[in-house]
Amino acid sequence: MIEVFVPKLIVQTIYDIPLSELYAQGIRGIITDLDNTLVSAKTELATKELVEWLNKVRDMGIDVVIVSNNNHSRVGTFSSPLNIPYIFSAKKPTQKAFKKAIEMLGLSPSQILMIGDQMMTDVFGGNKIGLHTVLVNSIAPHEEGLGTKINRRLEKIAIRRLRKRGLWQEEE
Repeated sequence: MIEVFVPKLIVQTIYDIPLSELYAQGIRGIITDLDNTLVSAKTELATKELVEWLNKVRDMGIDVVIVSNNNHSRVGTFSSPLNIPYIFSAKKPTQKAFKKAIEMLGLSPSQILMIGDQMMTDVFGGNKIGLHTVLVNSIAPHEEGLGTKINRRLEKIAIRRLRKRGLWQEEE
């Protein structure tokens, strides 16, 4: 049961994700978290580097949907200038927002990456529905709210247990 917290891939940042390799394996869509995954929680708009990455993703033929637990104002302000569809107040790891994002992409779960910085919301929720999960390091952990800080403590406990069972692979 604890295996549901294990991501398929662990990388430092989204820029370290081997997109070409994953595309060759059939990945055609990305569901991604926003805060501390794409930009810090206090960064209102996409950085130049992120815009370039998103353009590369689109040029490859991979569609993107942002799924965030944050509010409409935050997620809409960030996503709209990029013309990226989004789901706000997602209540991850519950399945409703994941199912909606899958429907928006029009793909099967096995064709979709779920990228996020939290094991308890992004990885757990993505794995439960059959997505290819990617865990990235938090961009600005000092900006995290109370709920995320609690999740981080739970993550540390889960990682210790996963290591003991030989199920946790450190990032490369």
